[in-house]
Amino acid sequence: MWKEKYQAIQFEEQGGVLLVQFCRADELNVINARLHTELSWLFRDISDDSSCKAVVLTGKGAAFSAGGDINWFAHMTQDELDQLFIEARRLIIDLLETPQPIISAVNGPAVGLGATLALFSDIIYMGRSALIADTHVLAGIAAGDGGASIWPWIIGMPRAKEFLFTGQKIDAQMAEKIGLVNHIEEDDQLLEASLRMAHRLANGPQMALRATKAALNKVLRDTVNLNLDTALAMEKECFKSEEHTECIHVFLNKRRTKTA
Repeated sequence: MWKEKYQAIQFEEQGGVLLVQFCRADELNVINARLHTELSWLFRDISDDSSCKAVVLTGKGAAFSAGGDINWFAHMTQDELDQLFIEARRLIIDLLETPQPIISAVNGPAVGLGATLALFSDIIYMGRSALIADTHVLAGIAAGDGGASIWPWIIGMPRAKEFLFTGQKIDAQMAEKIGLVNHIEEDDQLLEASLRMAHRLANGPQMALRATKAALNKVLRDTVNLNLDTALAMEKECFKSEEHTECIHVFLNKRRTKTA
């Protein structure tokens, strides 16, 4: 059973629908080395699962995913950095190649790579109190994990530039207004609504649905082919910069001050 190798992601099968949950709830599902590696496996494994007809992607607890683990970034070796970017590219390509429809249920913060995962999903549900932000630049790194590909497609280049340059947090009201997400739901109804859509799609004509998704994702794949490798390379260079080191230092000091 392919699911047995996962530690940071949990699965629940519901009649052709696979509920996928990040399960680092105590850490707001921040993406550490283990979770990042598992994400690089996830979408290929789902693609190969003939019993899965639709996917709901969400986080356990109070967050979808609060982005990358700053402590991981602060202590990363060169080998770990190299592995991170191999996984990062595989993750986005495999996500786009997944034939099953993916519904994201954004419960709480979806930040950085968390935002990228949510926005690359096929249909996006967002809880009333949730927020989305790509804060790569605030951490002194380029928005290289797919954000530079997907944000302009959804909301247009001028808005995408503003949000990616500033890391501004987008609440549900604004996300709905600018067309960033499909549906806003009350927090306690978010998962139910997302699963309802997943079951609707799982019970639909599978060949036609997957063929339609493949045709639509060709457009996104062309964009990813155009800019993902450049964005990842630039992001990797930023990891080696004094700017990034200083941003991490400031963030960690703020965290220590709050907990002191």
